[in-house]
Order: sequence, then C-alpha cells, then structure tokens
Amino acid sequence: MTETAHRTVLLRGGDVHSPADPFATAMVVERGHVAWVGSEGAADAFASGVDEVIDLEGALVTPAFTDAHVHTTATGLALTGLDLSGARTLAEALELVRAHSAARPGDQVLLGHGWDATRWPEQRPPTRAELDEATGGRPLYLPRIDVHSAVVTSALLDRVPGITGLTGYHPDQPLTAAAHHAVRAAAHAAVTPGQRAEAQRAALRHAASLGIGTVHECAGPEISDEADFAALLALAAQEPGPRVVGYWAEAVSGEKDARRIRELGAVGAAGDLFADGSLGSHTACLHEPYADAGHTGTAHLDAAAVAAHVTACTEAGLQAGFHAIGDAAVGAVVEGVRRAAEAVGLARVRAARHRVEHAEMLTPETIAAFAEFGLTASVQPAFDAAWGGEDGMYARRLGAERARTLNPYAALLRAGVPLAFGSDSPVTPLDPWGTVRAAAFHRTPEHRISVRAAFTAHTRGGWRATGRDDAGILVPGAPADYAVWRTGELVVQAPDDRVARWSTDPRSGTPGLPDLTPGRDLPVCLRTVVGGRTVHVRPNE
Repeated sequence: MTETAHRTVLLRGGDVHSPADPFATAMVVERGHVAWVGSEGAADAFASGVDEVIDLEGALVTPAFTDAHVHTTATGLALTGLDLSGARTLAEALELVRAHSAARPGDQVLLGHGWDATRWPEQRPPTRAELDEATGGRPLYLPRIDVHSAVVTSALLDRVPGITGLTGYHPDQPLTAAAHHAVRAAAHAAVTPGQRAEAQRAALRHAASLGIGTVHECAGPEISDEADFAALLALAAQEPGPRVVGYWAEAVSGEKDARRIRELGAVGAAGDLFADGSLGSHTACLHEPYADAGHTGTAHLDAAAVAAHVTACTEAGLQAGFHAIGDAAVGAVVEGVRRAAEAVGLARVRAARHRVEHAEMLTPETIAAFAEFGLTASVQPAFDAAWGGEDGMYARRLGAERARTLNPYAALLRAGVPLAFGSDSPVTPLDPWGTVRAAAFHRTPEHRISVRAAFTAHTRGGWRATGRDDAGILVPGAPADYAVWRTGELVVQAPDDRVARWSTDPRSGTPGLPDLTPGRDLPVCLRTVVGGRTVHVRPNE
C-alpha cells in the first residue's frame, strides 16, 4: 500500500462508511480526493485504469477523525516526558517524579503533566517541599491535568522574579492565574527548538496512529508563544502527517489586530481565549459557589469584552471564539455575542461560525442562544467519562444536582447547535473512538447521543467548525482524508431504549459503525491517509 497524493488508487473488499452509498465496499481516490464510492461489482470497471488496487480484506474505511481542540507541543511533551495521569496515589506520583529526575541528570527544567489529586486517597497535591526533595532541588513544572493550575519546585520559582506578588500565587497551594502563566512561561522558555520539534512530531505521529487526520491547534499568548505556534504550522506544512488548523486566542479590537492574527497563520482568534478557568482547579466561573469551596471561581472576560472581540472579528471576516466552562462564563459569552449581533447584524454573526470551547455548564436558555447565533460547541466527551457520574469530580465540585446538567449533548443537537468533538489533549488523551463512546454512553443518560451523531461530530463536525462543509465525509469530490480500521461487526447504535439499540438490518440504509458498547475492544487503526497521502501504517504484528 504505497498510495501518494498523485496516484489513483482503488480500495475494495471492505466496508466504506459513506452516505453516498450505505452498502459501499469500494472507493477510488484520485489526486488527493475521493473520486468514486460504490459496490464491489462496479469496482471491476475501475480496476484496469488505476495505479494500484488495494484489497481491504474486510477492513472498515471511514473519514479520518478531526480533533477540534489540541495543544500539540504540550501533548508531545507529555508523551515524551513525565506523565502522572496513571498515578494512583500521591506517594506513587512522588516516586515517578523522583525516578524521572534521576534519569535526567543535569540542571535542565523538568516537565511533567497529568496529576489529579481528586483521584488519590490523600486528596491533596504534592507540596513544594515534597517536590524539592523528590527532584533534588531542581526546577520542575507540574501542571494539574486540566492545565489551569500547577505545582512547582522552589528552583523554578527562583527563575520568576516577583512571582509572590502575582495574582494566583499561593505559598502552600497550586499556582493559578497570572502566577501560573509566569511559571509556565519560564518552564517552556527552557525547551529548546529541537526538543519542541521532537515533541510536535511525537504528538502528530501519535494522532495519525489513531486515525486522526486533522487537529485544531488551540494556541495563544497565555498557553504557548508565537514561536511555538509558527514552528508547529511550518512543521505540519513540510512533513507528512495530520493537517494542523491553527487558532490564536488573542483579543481583537480592529483590522490591525485581525491582520496580525492572519499573519501568524491562524484561521481565527479563537480557541482558549479564556472567559474563565476549569472546574478541577476551582477557577471556572459559576453563578453559585462551589459545593466544596466558598467562592464562585474566576471571570477573565465580561460581556462587554466578549462583544468587542466578536464585533471586531465579525467585521474583519475572522472567526472568534472563547474558552467558557462555568455557567456564569457561558452566560457572559452569550450576552456578549448578543450585543455583537445587535451591532453588526445577526446574519453576519451566524455566518462567521464563532466557537465556544468546552461549554460544559449550559442551561436551556444558553443552548437556545447557541442555536440562535450559530455558535459551534467545541466539546470534549472524555471530560464526562473522566469526571462525571455521581461520585466524580464534577459532583464533588458542584454537588450531584448541578453536576448532572453538565455536557448536555442531546439537548444541543435537538436545538440544532453544531458540535465539534475534541480531546483538549493533553488534558484527556487523543482517543477518537473512546470520545465517540463517551458521548454515546454519557454518564448522565439523558445527555447521550447516537454513535452516528457522535461520529459525525468527531469527523465532519470539526471541518464544519472551520467553515468547510465539503469534507470529513467520503463522497466524490471530498478530500481523501480517511482511516482504515480492523474492527468487528458493524451496527447502528442508538442512545437509549426508546428505539432499537442495535440494528444490523441492511434494509435500514444506514451505514454501520463499530459496536462501541463499554467493555468491547475499540477499532484498531491500520492506516491513516491525508489528502491521498499515507501518513500512518500500523506495523506488521
């Protein structure tokens, strides 16, 4: 299998997931696009006129996934560095830190990721003194799994003059807000261009190995820096791999700012333009106090600031977007977009397809506003899988009643709100089929959606979120971005018992997808193709 963007290839003898033909078993790819989809018998007519014929041997071909929210360099650093997401106790996490430091002698800054004290019996993060001891006094940056707070060593604090005077500095607690941004900048400044490129390649290779053909890089001045963003876009343009769609989260006040965003290579001033923080770090902005803390979190933007950004972006023909998790933050975004629509016109705002990232704490009123203004909900179902449920972190932070309202995907779809699925990697791992499963088997049953709807949100939904309606789907004329999977029987999987939960009846005319019932093995990616060019082949087993 050696197809390139300029070869004509016939794939046959499998299952092709295409609305053009729900019974398709074959597909022709020509010049980087899908040229034909159809039956095995009709494929015979193409066999003699193509450069290569590939026997799928019963494999499933689907559109490649789009991960609509990724931090690529941080993902790569987590893959190549210290990952604490599997630590079961505080003591185990400290031992991993100790081993990581011992394996890397020298004075370079140590980078880690993924701790979550809510999963540990100790129910607390490591102290600075514990980290100083575990690293032998070396600089260490260790963000919480949500990347909205961090614990660090004294040696890293010493690299940030004036750190104790910054908002969010706590002598005995994780750093948040400006203090966190300052130590993160100091830690990332120690990463060499070579280390950064290695991390970016590792992340993109990993994405390709999972059938991901496109990632939306959500960058910005409070997340990374312009050099990192430019280097990633350049690497993605030069080397075979997933497409990288770049967003730069910086406020826009006029055409000059918009022009600068475009010059950076970004398609929008969106992504993690923070309206608030995260629930895990108690920094998501709420209307009512946290159940386990006496405050309502942190607001970074009010409705006026949102309105100014959306108005300027809309007038400049640029996509705007915000990070908003708490109900107060989502409400501020909705009110700001409403004011912008009054200023520039509803039709122009809707046409811009502005985005809201995460959008976890929604109400019927804010869902209706998303539909009215054409806002795309760029969401992460793995958050519910990780932190939902009666005993999960959400319930501890908010109480069970409020926690049950989070991530209402079924209500969003009923209202006609466009969904785009992502991972927020490295917050939760790149895992597209696991993401689809998480949405179909949401911990709150009334929020579940069908596997078909979830799959669409993780394929075509990501393309639509960038303004492209002609991709993320295997039909003639679409980009040949696809993945080949080894999987079991294909079914049509519904979200609840009000309709048949499984159907393999071919008369339904609905293309089947893998059975994602929890406990079953997920599909294995055999090959990922982007624009007709193979970017991943699974090694022979």
